[in-house]
Parts: sequence; structure tokens; C-alpha cells
Amino acid sequence: MQGREALPDEGDGGRPEGRDRHVPVMLKRCLDMLAPALTEPGAVVVDCTLGLGGHSEALLTRFPGVRLVALDRDKEALRLSGDRLAPYGDRATLVHAVYDELPEVLDRLGVPRVQGVLFDLGVSSMQLDEADRGFAYAQDAPLDMRMDQTTGISAAEVLNTYPPGELVRILRAYGEEKQAKRIVSAVVRERDKEPFTNSARLVELIRDALPQAAKRTGGNPAKRTFQALRIEVNGELSVLERAIPAAVKALAVGGRVAVLSYHSLEDRLVKQVFAAGAANTAPPGLPVVPERYQPRLKLLTRGAELPTEEEVAENRRAAPARLRGVERIREESAE
Repeated sequence: MQGREALPDEGDGGRPEGRDRHVPVMLKRCLDMLAPALTEPGAVVVDCTLGLGGHSEALLTRFPGVRLVALDRDKEALRLSGDRLAPYGDRATLVHAVYDELPEVLDRLGVPRVQGVLFDLGVSSMQLDEADRGFAYAQDAPLDMRMDQTTGISAAEVLNTYPPGELVRILRAYGEEKQAKRIVSAVVRERDKEPFTNSARLVELIRDALPQAAKRTGGNPAKRTFQALRIEVNGELSVLERAIPAAVKALAVGGRVAVLSYHSLEDRLVKQVFAAGAANTAPPGLPVVPERYQPRLKLLTRGAELPTEEEVAENRRAAPARLRGVERIREESAE
């Protein structure tokens, strides 16, 4: 995805960067990680988070023998990327789908196995910079936050209709917001007077609800609430829980998955799936470990790799990025 990020702090004054300045996060490192699996002609690589097409274009350029399958739930992203990737002709297949639908997409395309999969999680630069999408709290906009605006409920509907206890759970679980009860109490009080429609009113409410000490740390005080609402509206964590195992299962032996995460909740899920696949599952005490208990995956990163200081200086949206990768080293016995 081109220039994905966790939501930016308000210090940018709400001025979106021009799209020509958006550069894919950790691009070279992602390409290098996938490269050993993409050298053979006819290799298939999946960009599960197409966005504006930066990573996809780089994959098609660097690996002239590969076929690209790219997914995105955002129809506007597919339209813009379609123009960008048109010069590559039938080497690029763009699909309107959420990335946990990867098995169904590959089945429809008649692709039994793939050699590479890339995820660039979170909200995209395009979604942040289009004011009417409601993702960015530094500019007033309708509280929408749907990545696919053709389906699902908006952030405003979540705020206006969810029971208080459910809102508290969402802010705590998805935003790691310690002041969730204070914020939700204020939301419930205000929504009874008038339903929420725009982001500026919510930002102001959060500022007023938080104690001074909580407003002095962690950037914009609305950041965690907006993240939590976005994750809830788009089902991001539940989708990711299904998508990462599905991507691993789609890999041919020797295939690789690279995942860029932007907050600890995403990174933790990715880490757990990768660690489980790289573990020996044999019962303790076996003198010889049968193949069915051997690891299926090899970790390609020690912990999560971070962007360089130079990259963050050039592209502040890379700052929260965490990169993990695995290689498929054997089939599962049940497959």
C-alpha cells in the first residue's frame, strides 16, 4: 500500500501531502524480502492491500516475470491504481475484495498456489487525504471511516447507536484508550442531545473529556478513539485474523509473506501466526521428530524490522511501521 500509516498527529496542521509525495513504506526491504520467491517466470505475487499501487508497481517493475493479483476493498483505490498499472497489461489482475477473501479470489482465478504475498495494513494515504472519508481527525469531515463506502455502517452510526458498554470495550480493545469510560460518558450525553455526524465535534468532545495529564502525552488526544472506531467499522482485526493464516496456506513451498503493520494490535496477530507456523509441535521427549511436527515456516525477521531514520525523515508516515516476514519451508501433512 502506498504510504499507509497509523493516523497522523495534528501537528501537520491537517494539510494532506500531495499524492506525488506518497512513497510506499519500506519499499526496498519488502521487495528484497520477497525477491528469492519471485525469480521464476510465471510466479504469482499477491498485493493484499493495493491502495494507490506503489508496492504493486514496484513488484511488476522489479520482477518482470511475475503475475500480480491485487486486492482492495476501496473502489476508488482500484480505479486510481488501475490507471497506474495499465501499462503492465494482463500481468496485473485487480480485484474488489477484502483480503480475508484471498482463498476465494485465487480459486476464481484458477491459481492454486502463490509465490509471494504482501500486506500493508491500516488506513491508506488516499483515505486519509480525502477529507470526506472522515479518517483524519485534523480536518473536519463526515464521520464515515468505511474503507469500502458501498457497504457496512459508518463511524457515526457506531457512536450514535452502540450501547455504552460496547463503546467502552471498543475504545479499550482497539484504541488502547485508558480514558474510555470518560470519553464514552461524554459521547452518550452529547448524542442524546444531537446525533454525531462530523469529526470536529468528536475531537472537541474528547479534548474536553480528558484530564489535563492525559492530553500532555501521546500526540493528539483523539488519535486512539479514531483508531478504535476505524478498526470497528472495517472489522480490521477479525479480517486480519482470517487473512494471515489464509495467505500462509496459499503459499507454495519456498513462497514468502511480508506484512507491514502500524500498531501493536496488528503486529501481535501477525507475530502469533508466524511464530506458530515456525514452531516444532512435537510432544516433548520424542527421540526423533516426525515430519508432521516440523515447522512449516521459517521466520525471515528477528522480531519486527523498523524503518530507518532516513526513511522516517523522508516519509513521516513510515514512523510506526513494523515489518515481519516468513518463508514456507514445507507442506502441511493434512494438505
